[in-house]
Amino acid sequence: MDKYTWIGFFLIAAIIIGFSLFNRPTQEQLDAQRRYYDSIALVEAQQQAEQIAKQQLAEPVKQAEMTDEQRQQLAENLYGHFAVSALGEEEEIVVENNKLRLTFSTKGGRISKAELLDYKTYGDTVNPLALFNKDEASLDFVFTTSQNRYLHTSELYFTKAEDTTDSEGNRKLVLRLNSSIDNSWIDFCYLIPQDDFMIRFDIVPHNAQNLLSHTTTSVEMLWAARIPQQERGRKFEERYATLQYMFVEGDVKNLSENKHEAKRLTTELRWIAYKDQFFSTVIIADKGIESAEVESTPDDKHSGYIKDYQTNAVLAYEPQDNSVIPFRIYLGPNHYNTLKAYDKNVDKAERLNLKKLVPLGWKIVAWINMILVIPMFDLFTSWGLHIGLVIFLMTLVIKLIILPFVFSSYRSSAKMRVLKPQIDAINEKYPADKMQERQQATMALYNKAGVSPMSGCLPMLFQFPVLMAMFWFFPTAIELRGKSFLWADDLSAYDAIWTWSTELPLIGNHLSLFCLLMTVTNVIYTYINMQSQAGGGTEMKLMKWMMYLMPLMFFFIFNDYAAGLSYYYLLSLFITIMQTMIFRWTIDDEKLLKQMQTKAAKNAAKPKKSGFMARLEKMQREQQQIMREQAKKNARR
Repeated sequence: MDKYTWIGFFLIAAIIIGFSLFNRPTQEQLDAQRRYYDSIALVEAQQQAEQIAKQQLAEPVKQAEMTDEQRQQLAENLYGHFAVSALGEEEEIVVENNKLRLTFSTKGGRISKAELLDYKTYGDTVNPLALFNKDEASLDFVFTTSQNRYLHTSELYFTKAEDTTDSEGNRKLVLRLNSSIDNSWIDFCYLIPQDDFMIRFDIVPHNAQNLLSHTTTSVEMLWAARIPQQERGRKFEERYATLQYMFVEGDVKNLSENKHEAKRLTTELRWIAYKDQFFSTVIIADKGIESAEVESTPDDKHSGYIKDYQTNAVLAYEPQDNSVIPFRIYLGPNHYNTLKAYDKNVDKAERLNLKKLVPLGWKIVAWINMILVIPMFDLFTSWGLHIGLVIFLMTLVIKLIILPFVFSSYRSSAKMRVLKPQIDAINEKYPADKMQERQQATMALYNKAGVSPMSGCLPMLFQFPVLMAMFWFFPTAIELRGKSFLWADDLSAYDAIWTWSTELPLIGNHLSLFCLLMTVTNVIYTYINMQSQAGGGTEMKLMKWMMYLMPLMFFFIFNDYAAGLSYYYLLSLFITIMQTMIFRWTIDDEKLLKQMQTKAAKNAAKPKKSGFMARLEKMQREQQQIMREQAKKNARR
């Protein structure tokens, strides 16, 4: 190496050494950093010691090893003014109305179990359905005390301060968190109406300025629940189980249904719902939730649980004004009319929109469900008819509604069929290499006969939203839950007639009979429909095979779906086959051809083109012009 290389190395080394010396922290900075890490270690050690002390205070065996004075001193160190509520025994208070049986625990002052009296878990015909049991859910409120301690209500013991029932059967239960300061406490007040799924829950501090920190501006709510599997069809229960929430402005959102997701929500919320396929627990904060962290985690399919939900929410609160923190808690079914009723005679800005817990499909599909399907279903069920007959009547009414569209589509198909000989003649006259001339001749024939290629597609397009509305309605209709029909013991789940232990690709571990019958009927309908189709070329034969494959694809899709949906499609196909046969008997091909020839003669005398045909011919002329210009350019080259 030459001297310049050595000079370069020395300069680089000098820069590195100088930079290190210049950026070296001073002794004061080192001392400050050491104090910072020492303080973190001290806080962590204090938190660990506090956690150990709480465990000792909570365990009866550990308590027995301490004297009364030691227990009391330990409680005072941990809870300050609330030490009097740190020791005790958990008691349960059962409250029942016409719809709910709620078990309240004096430890934490919370609802430890919620049962719906009119519903059962699939496979259990004895016990009411439990939304959650003691170890499956928790609700904790965190206050900052005047002694700068974080007070978790779930760790303390409440006492029953009031338990009364009024003349209308509404029950009021007050659980009190006592303190060592006279005339100062925190009440959890529950009001359980006699005939409702919605209860009131108010946190009512009394002389809170003596108990809570004057700098407190919020209360933290920690809510967790593990959702048990309630239905036969786990696949659909997983699909519809989700954590939903509504912003104060009215928008309702949800976390992912099929994967783990966590979100931090900084916009004010009105409510948070822990939703299953057919049931929900909703906490409604009447004064709003300032912000929240929400999380949803799918459970293992063999665990007996569907999802784990977590919420860490912040509620605005000022202890100086002793204001109430008001809540409502909905514990009930995802029944559209029940949820909708909570917004009756309520200003738009105050509406809860709980009805959105029931998924009804995309906007236009949801409107069809709300305006047509649900009212029709309610009408037929109000007559006391069997659920199988209700679905039959619904199918019949819907088929009558779309009958004009079906007839128009079939008539268009018949017109295409009777024109087949003339179309074949055009195909023979113009070979495949003259495709543009063939298309022009075909369009001219259609125009003379008064036939539009789109006339068969548009009626089917109008039917599609109605079909999709039924597709969304049946899997979410709680009225079908537990209702039996023929061999199906639950129309809201699949009707397995044959099951096996090993999960097979596409089909799973069962065979559903309604789905199988629907598939066979669909194949028959496809065969009947194909017999009336015009055309016999290679492309047409390939399309026919594709049409036969569609029912088989539907079988693998619908094998897991609600039996009620497969039953509806089975009835719909039967009626469609009958309509097709009637159309064939009533539409005479020869008579139809004569009508078209007469119309063609009139059109020849007074040429008139439809808007569609005119646009199509214009496009063809423009395309021909472009091709001619391109051919001229190529010739010049």
